[in-house]
Parts: sequence; C-alpha cells; structure tokens
Amino acid sequence: MKTEERMDSQDIEGIRRADGAKKTPSTSRPRYSPATGLGPFAPELLRKRYLRRDLSGNVAETAEEMFSRVARTVARAEGRFGGDATAMASRFRDAMAGGVFLPNSPTLMNAGLSLGQLSACFVLPVEDSMDGIFGALKEMAKIHQSGGGTGFSFSRLRPKGDPVRATGGVASGPVSFMEVFDAATEVIKQGGRRRGANMAVLRADHPDILEFVRAKERAGRLQNFNLSVGITDDLMRRARSGKDFDLINPRTGKVAQTIEASALLREIAANAWRRGDPGVLFLDRINDAHPLQGTIEATNPCGEQPLLPYESCNLGSVNLSRFAGGGEVDWDGLAETARLAVRFLDDVIEVNRFPLRKIREATLKSRKIGLGVMGFAEMLIELGIGYASKEAVEMAEETMKFIAAVARDESCHLGEERGSFPLLEVSSLDYDAMRNATVTTIAPTGSISLIAGTSPGIEPLFGLSYSRDLLGDDMVATSPLFERMAKDRGLYTEGLIRHLAARGTLAGAESVPEDLKDLFVTAMEVAPAQHVKIQAAFQRFTDNGVSKTVNLQSEATVEEVLEIFALAYDLGCKGITVYRYGSRDQLLHLGDRLKCEECGGG
Repeated sequence: MKTEERMDSQDIEGIRRADGAKKTPSTSRPRYSPATGLGPFAPELLRKRYLRRDLSGNVAETAEEMFSRVARTVARAEGRFGGDATAMASRFRDAMAGGVFLPNSPTLMNAGLSLGQLSACFVLPVEDSMDGIFGALKEMAKIHQSGGGTGFSFSRLRPKGDPVRATGGVASGPVSFMEVFDAATEVIKQGGRRRGANMAVLRADHPDILEFVRAKERAGRLQNFNLSVGITDDLMRRARSGKDFDLINPRTGKVAQTIEASALLREIAANAWRRGDPGVLFLDRINDAHPLQGTIEATNPCGEQPLLPYESCNLGSVNLSRFAGGGEVDWDGLAETARLAVRFLDDVIEVNRFPLRKIREATLKSRKIGLGVMGFAEMLIELGIGYASKEAVEMAEETMKFIAAVARDESCHLGEERGSFPLLEVSSLDYDAMRNATVTTIAPTGSISLIAGTSPGIEPLFGLSYSRDLLGDDMVATSPLFERMAKDRGLYTEGLIRHLAARGTLAGAESVPEDLKDLFVTAMEVAPAQHVKIQAAFQRFTDNGVSKTVNLQSEATVEEVLEIFALAYDLGCKGITVYRYGSRDQLLHLGDRLKCEECGGG
C-alpha cells in the first residue's frame, strides 16, 4: 500500500540504481574514516556510563575495546545466516568508532556482557486490576534493571472514586498508581548505570484527564515520568468548532462527564507552558499509519517509538554531519551507512537477551527497528543552509526520504535472505519480502550525539556556548563548527569569546555578519512554526515517530503553545513536545554560568 510515508517499487528501484545496491553490502566500504574520532565529551561520558567495569567497579576497557566488543557480539548473527561475521564485525566497529553510526545506549552498555539486553524501548500494558497493575510494575522493574525504558497507557484504569466491587471501596485512579510506579523507579537503576525512564499516557477522554494534566504542578512529583495526553481527532475537531467533549469511564463505557473541548486543550497547553509536561500524542494518526493489527496506546519514554503491548524496539542513528561538506551531501556514503545500520539493528534482534518471554515473542513477530539521524543541524551548517530557512525544511524532507527508501530496501533484501517478519502477510505493507515491520524512527540521541560529537537528533544548535550537567559535573561546550568558520573569516576575537560565554548566541554581536548569524541560529531563536515544519518534514518519511522539542523563550505565551499543537496536528506530526526555557530544572544552560557571573552577562 503506497502512502506519502512509504516508497513504492519504482522509488525503491531508483534507490537501487542510485547507490548500486546489491543483495548484500559486504563487498564495499563506506567513504568515511574512523580517524574522524568522537566528541570532546565522549571520554568522560563513556567512562561514567558505558565502559565495562571489573568486579571492583574499575573501568576495564577502552572506548576502542567497547566498540569491538559490541561489534563482535552483534555480528555473531551474520554467522547464523551464512555470512562472514568477522568481516561484518570490522565494518560495524569502524562505523561506531568513526562516530558515523551509533546504536541506542543499552546496546553499547550490554552487548557481550552477561546482561545482554540491547533494546532501549518497551511498552507494557496496564490492566484494570490489582494483578494487572502490580504485574506491570514487576515487569517494569526487570526492564529497568536491564537498561531499558518503559511506556505505559493508564487509560484502561477506572477513574478516581469509581466503585471497586471486590472490596466495596472506591478506586484511587490512574495518577495514584503512577506515583507507585514512580517510587519504584526511583530505587531501581537501569542496569546499574542510570535511573529508569518512563512514559505515562492517558487518553484525553478519560475522566481523570485534568488530574493527569496537572500532575506535575508540584515540583518533583512524578520526576521519573514524561507525560503525554493521547489526543484524538474527535477532540481536535470539537475544540475547533467550540463543541463539548465527552469523558468516558473505561470500566463502563458510559459518559462520566462532559466538558468544553477547547478548555481541555487550553489546560493541556497551559501545563506544558508551565512545566514542560504533558506533551501530546495524536493517537488516531499513530494508529492509522501503523502497519500491524492491534491498537497502539503508548510509546517509549521520549515519545518517538509507538509500540504494541510487550513490543520492544532497538534504535540507532546515522550522523548526518559526517556526510556533508563543501556544500554537498555524500549521498553514496549515506546510503552505504544506512544499509549497514539496518543490518546492524536487525542483527541486534537476533543476539538480544530479552528481559521477558512475552517481550521476546511480541518483538520477534514484528521485528521492529528504528533507524534515525543525529547531526542534522551541523549538516545544514556544512551545506550553508540556515536552520530557520525554507531550504532547511526541504533538506529535511529530501534527506529522510532518501534514508527511508534505502533503509526499507535493505530490510527488503534481508527479508529475501533471512525471511520476513512473521506478521507481514497480515500487515498493510505491500511487499513480497520485508524483514522488519518498521525501519525508521527519529530518536533524541541525547547521549550518543555527545559521544559522536555532533548536534542531537534533528534539533538546532542549543547554543554556541552552553553549560550542561553531565552526570553530576557541570561542563562547558562550544560549537567547533562556529569556531572553525569564525577563525577562517578572522572573526574569532577575545571580545566575541566573552560575548558567547555570557549569552551563548550571536544575538547582539555587532562584529558578526548576518549570513553567519543566520547559519548559526540557535534553538530559541528559531520560530516555533519552523520547529514544527522541520519535525513534520522528517515525519513524512518516518515509519514510527519523531522526537523533537519546540524550544520556546521564557516570554512565550500559552496561546503560542496552542498554536504549536494546532500546527503539528495540521502538518501530520504524530505528537509534539514544547519546552519553555527555565520552566523547570534543565540540563542545558545558555553560556558558561561561571563566566556569566564573572562578566555580568545575561
């Protein structure tokens, strides 16, 4: 079935002609060089979180040894299908060590070690019973221990005050049980490396929706959860036409309350403005685009990976900044790496140790993978394109269309070689062979982009100089691209360095020409509508979802948040998240805070 987001056979054949695709990619090498290395934060981040440790807790491997460990483990899958595991391990290692492709964090942490759980994204069902609720809690604990993050829909739970026949009492409602999950998460560290992460979803038509929307009004509450409201097409239509909206008791299926649709949407926007939560998921759009039977109710913790109950997904991202230079894109090199990445991610499914039998069964039926990107902002800069321009939206669409076609074609090849995912025949996909039900996802890449030394996901540069909390240490980052270009043009003066240390952006820097300011525009200088247009351009050719934050200045209004919701819905996004600068504790701060105090800058 052809849709805007998927390529038909002619599109695939064009990609095959363009990059000389063969049944296997094992004979050619990508154009990048591992000598390009990793980012400046990589050594400290790898040491604190990723490198293998001995029984005494001491680091017991180098970054190079970590990449070799991961590559050898994942490439074992090649031998199961008659491939050359040693040769493929070498290619996998070079791609990771060169910072051109990196998998999600659990793969780097756990591959080749006793834990062996390599996926980042899980969704668990929460049924309306004590066994169902606390069974999900137990399953969450196992996933968090293994390094994964969990998403839940609490929409099946009866609302607060609803009768409980077994005890003669009344229900405490979804939010109260979310606090139980949050408390458990607080004491469980993922694989001993990091705290657990969760997504809580509640449908907009649940009777407790207002309590859910306001759940983070008190600072520190539900700090291990991201919140998303499951918005339906019906709510959007009614909000726009000034109509009322029914809240439905999930236990009885009857109307519990009727409220004004636009007032509910405004309440969601007001709390997103106030605390950065909740985000919104457009549930009908997610399910309309999903190729498998069943209803998706929740996503992974960052919202980009919708999954059916008990499914898992492993993600990986290509570093776009390594394929742009001199105003051109190395499309051949990008295609080569995308093919290698799809093969890597499918191999991960083969060697993965799943934390639960139900998860293994559900995952092997669909074999979902999510290839995404990082370094998009730096790619644009290398091409001489400003993030805030119309050309940036066009490049976003062109890039993801290309990657999606190549990735799906490679999955087609793997389906011919290894067999298709078992649910292909009952899916909406119109292919004779396909290894993976989905192949593309845009993840936030917060940690792996630091390792690769590039901008995260599809976000603009946060700042040209900024401080960030890196696992408890405050570290200062500057843009090496700006430093290089400013030096080339003789602009990198002591005065400019002080300006960036204080403000983090080029705003007010009179010595810098406008073309450079346009090229190095930062997140809060980009108009909110442009953020949404970039997200929508990537979503158009992404199977799953797109992680993107609309960064707003502190002076932004609730009305602007409402406009962002509406535009995201109209442009075809599957969800949207906004963050107003300073509205809650954050990891990133513009400028160097210490130097700001010294120089009196803002």
